Amino acid sequence: MTTNIQQQLQKLKAQLNYHGHLYYVENKSELPDAEYDQLMQQLRAIEADHPENISADSPSQRVGGRSLNAFMQVHHEIPMLSLDNAFDDTDLLAFEKRIKERLNRADDFTFSCEPKLDGLAVSLMYEKGVLVRAATRGDGTTGENITNNARTIKNVPLQLQGTDWPVQLEVRGEVLMLKEGFNKLNEKNLKKGKKIFVNSRNAAAGSIRQLDPKITATRPLRFYAYSLGLISEVVDDSHFGRLKQLHQWGIPLSSEVKKVKGLSNVIAYYQNMIALRNTLPYEIDGVVIKVDAIATQKQLGFIARAPRWAIAYKFPAQEKITIVLDVEFQVGRTGAITPVAKLAPIVIGGVTISNATLHNADKIVRLDIKIGDTVIIRRAGDVIPQIVCVVKSRRPDYAKKIVFPTECPVCHSHVKRIEGEAVTRCSGRLICLAQRKETIKHFFSRKALNVNGLGDKIIKQLIDKELVKEPADLFKLSAEQIAMLKRMGPRSAQKIMLSIKKAKKTTLARFIYSLGIREVGETMAATLAHSFVTLKVLRTASEKQLVSVHNVGAVIAKHVTSFFGEEKNKNAINALLEVGIHWHEIKLRDKSKSLLLDGKVVVLTGSLSQMTRSDAKAALQAFGAKITGSVSTKTDLLIAGEAAGSKLAKAQTLGIEILNENEMIKLFLN
Repeated sequence: MTTNIQQQLQKLKAQLNYHGHLYYVENKSELPDAEYDQLMQQLRAIEADHPENISADSPSQRVGGRSLNAFMQVHHEIPMLSLDNAFDDTDLLAFEKRIKERLNRADDFTFSCEPKLDGLAVSLMYEKGVLVRAATRGDGTTGENITNNARTIKNVPLQLQGTDWPVQLEVRGEVLMLKEGFNKLNEKNLKKGKKIFVNSRNAAAGSIRQLDPKITATRPLRFYAYSLGLISEVVDDSHFGRLKQLHQWGIPLSSEVKKVKGLSNVIAYYQNMIALRNTLPYEIDGVVIKVDAIATQKQLGFIARAPRWAIAYKFPAQEKITIVLDVEFQVGRTGAITPVAKLAPIVIGGVTISNATLHNADKIVRLDIKIGDTVIIRRAGDVIPQIVCVVKSRRPDYAKKIVFPTECPVCHSHVKRIEGEAVTRCSGRLICLAQRKETIKHFFSRKALNVNGLGDKIIKQLIDKELVKEPADLFKLSAEQIAMLKRMGPRSAQKIMLSIKKAKKTTLARFIYSLGIREVGETMAATLAHSFVTLKVLRTASEKQLVSVHNVGAVIAKHVTSFFGEEKNKNAINALLEVGIHWHEIKLRDKSKSLLLDGKVVVLTGSLSQMTRSDAKAALQAFGAKITGSVSTKTDLLIAGEAAGSKLAKAQTLGIEILNENEMIKLFLN
């Protein structure tokens, strides 16, 4: 039953949300600031007397929430994908040609064109019109929960306006800092003697990821929507229509979003945005072009981590001149030796550039670059610094030839360059200090053996003190040895020891992935594990046997046989098995079942108790399955863990085959 207090609160919240939307989204005002403040004081006074009636959609909750020690992770049901880039009209024409050929169409498409906002991608989840969760993009699959911080952003509605919104609505967009707000923030910091931000993107990203939301509330952040994620009901059949619908519900939208037909109009829009770029209130680094019809988007689908129906047309890269002071050679985790040019510092697009990778020996020859040369630097796509060319007319007499090392600069092992490859590599593998740190870090990372508490600093100390020279050494450490490290006490050391002990029991797929074999990622490791069943069989497999496995090509086969054929690696693996690394052996499957789920569309939902969602996904993919985030008529199979909710109900309604976790594991073992 609605009380008088609740009615007063609803009225005040509605007034404040309405006037807040007008001010921060529509740039209008119907109310003097003093009267708005008075309404807010009334709301807070009532809530203070009746705290049981404080709700998540209250404007009073924009500033508040406890400080966090760390952000919780959020799994994106539908991945937040990145975009392919176009840098000129030729790239754009190629994009249109690809989609026309794929759909066998010759007519012009209608596109939704939007400014490419230079901020941080986030997701806002609304349930029954109320903001319940906000998350960063993260790696596209997993982000960070920033709900308390997102509530402080003035133009993010805590309660949607209007009616008829879907029960569940995920809005995706960009959190950024307007130019005016960014300049004022830096001026304020400068007066206080604090560090100033180099650019508005870094300022926005750092502000939204503050562990204390009260700090975020002081930053001039804004949010602008660019798409939808998970929705419980269809809202419109076009991308542009969906954005307009979001705007009607009070979601901020860039006023520069336009719908155009044909590529010539897309190019005209792009040219117009270049002209407007410096007059806009926010920073942009290009425009985003999307096929407008949602049905056509679904037909085109995705490739790798990007949609086929969208592309980012970047503005011309900014370029400046500087001098190459020196060249250093860095050694990566896989032993790749990369030359890096040390430059006289220059500022491009608000970012100070003092290094630029030269990639490999071929690049040095192609550029004909020497130490002391004057070079043109470009920030490709406004992000990665690249050396475009050498200004040879300015080459000094003292210019020095860049000599690629014949020995590893870290461990002095011989360097090798495999025929057909551009990269030169150190042959030291596990004895190379540079590779050792990254190898051990990778071996115990979350998707590998997953030892909690082993951060970069801890691993560096273990290696520097020569307590760990290869992965097996970690399992021989005592709690006392770990407790002696900096910033580490007996309690923390004991937690790490328990995690190390737990890590001994793993899966064959995780173990293969942990070895860091070139081009063997999580999914490929699962494929190898479920194809060869035992480590013994995999270690002795020939290139011919490997190539016969689904998705394993000649290059991967060569990397695998090379890795297992190297004596140092054999010794390292044997040492790991001797310290007790083990896994549940899978029974040999009939080869006819190796692609039991080939082409099947599978959805995972609910909590799994016997394996992680990541392991389950990799195993299903190894059997040929295509994993998606939502249930539809195209879904062939649903794996339902504990506490499965709406997806399970929908699958039952559609008559989709459903397996529980035990049944899924039996499928793997049969």
